[in-house]
Amino acid sequence: MRGRLAAALGGPVRARVIILLAVVLALNSADSGTIGAVAAPLEADLGISHAQLGLFATVSSGVGAVAAPVAGVLADRTTRVRLLVITIAVWSASMVVGGLAPNYLWLLLSRITLGAAVAAAGPIVASLIGDFFAPNERAKIYGWVLTGELVGAGLALLVGGDVAAWLTWRAPFLGLAAISLGLAAALWRLMPEPRRGGAGRLPPGRLRHHDAAAEADQAKATILEEGVLPDPDRVLRRDPDKMTFWQAARYVLGIRTNRTLIIATAVGYFFFAGLRTFALLFALDRYGLPQALVSLVIIPIGLGAVFGTLFGGRFTDRLVRRRRTNARVTVPAYAYSAAALVFLPGLVLANIWLSVVFFTLGACFLASANAPLGAARLDIVPSALWGRAESVRTVLQLAAEAAGPIAFGFVADEFGGMSGRGAGLRDAFLVMLVPLLVNGLWLLRARRSYRTDVATAAAARPAAEPVTERA
Repeated sequence: MRGRLAAALGGPVRARVIILLAVVLALNSADSGTIGAVAAPLEADLGISHAQLGLFATVSSGVGAVAAPVAGVLADRTTRVRLLVITIAVWSASMVVGGLAPNYLWLLLSRITLGAAVAAAGPIVASLIGDFFAPNERAKIYGWVLTGELVGAGLALLVGGDVAAWLTWRAPFLGLAAISLGLAAALWRLMPEPRRGGAGRLPPGRLRHHDAAAEADQAKATILEEGVLPDPDRVLRRDPDKMTFWQAARYVLGIRTNRTLIIATAVGYFFFAGLRTFALLFALDRYGLPQALVSLVIIPIGLGAVFGTLFGGRFTDRLVRRRRTNARVTVPAYAYSAAALVFLPGLVLANIWLSVVFFTLGACFLASANAPLGAARLDIVPSALWGRAESVRTVLQLAAEAAGPIAFGFVADEFGGMSGRGAGLRDAFLVMLVPLLVNGLWLLRARRSYRTDVATAAAARPAAEPVTERA
């Protein structure tokens, strides 16, 4: 199995890098998912409401949004692997504090440090993917790495809920802290620091380096062959390494496609954050199932999300190779709209098994948008600004993730007062399908600017000096 996985990922070195990056996102998502998994015993033990439960994610994401700009600057100017190791160590310590929290306020305060540490993951992972892997396969690679995010959330719901039922809600937090320390050690020993600007890329084992380089510029070459010219007013002519964060932020937010992609990603994660926090409670209240059976029901939904993540990336890269250069924005647009339409009957139906079918399809569509969007953001931003650009995106994404759970919880509490607890959560999910549907239509507007912005990023001035590799 290890040999087959390494072959599928392009060789053992590439497989190691992809798996480590995926585990980083897995633990990030697992921590957030654990809040949802232990929601019932946590609410009972601390005597809190849905809105107070949602505030845990809100505080963590809100602090992360404040810390993300610093993380973006560091990702562009320092050794990224070392930075990632340090933040994961801080992350682990925060989870220990949360697991030992004696009351609601203590647990809430522990999320502050955790949010600051987690904020660094997005910019660093995106920058490493950009320098490790060629543009023509980034959506596929993003698919593999983002699978970790889904697996982490799924395992948190499955294992975290059962562990909390058998032991205490504190046990999953302490377990994740131990795993995080192991990950920090593995990253330090096994993850190389790539040279910036693509000089340290890892081509698939079946390709020679010059073959990989030829394929790397295929999408950009296709766009230029079609006569698409850069926007002369937007070409970056100054040294990106000498730009302050705010100068870089103004530049990346001035990219029309990037603004659209950031908003679309934020709305998608807004819905996902509410889903991740309240899915287990919804199933318990709506269908009256025991904890163990609900955990089993989540498995096919999680597998649907994993399949969607992998398929979305590979399918989009295939369309790009067939000269469908807008695929990285059109595929996510259709996926978001389809997810909203498919989730709807699942929420309305009262039969758990029919609902699971629709939930699985909805999770597949929702997850399939993330990998193409990640690749598209790297396409339209000069490589020397990847870290800062991702930190800007991370700020807005975390703000959306912060708002998601508390908005879901508030709406559920309001509707629950009128129609019952389970119906309140159902109605909250129904209301939140509207922005998800509109999100897909909004994203289609990026078709008009995407190719111009790719050409503009290709014409940018490179950084003056690359960061030295870590020995």
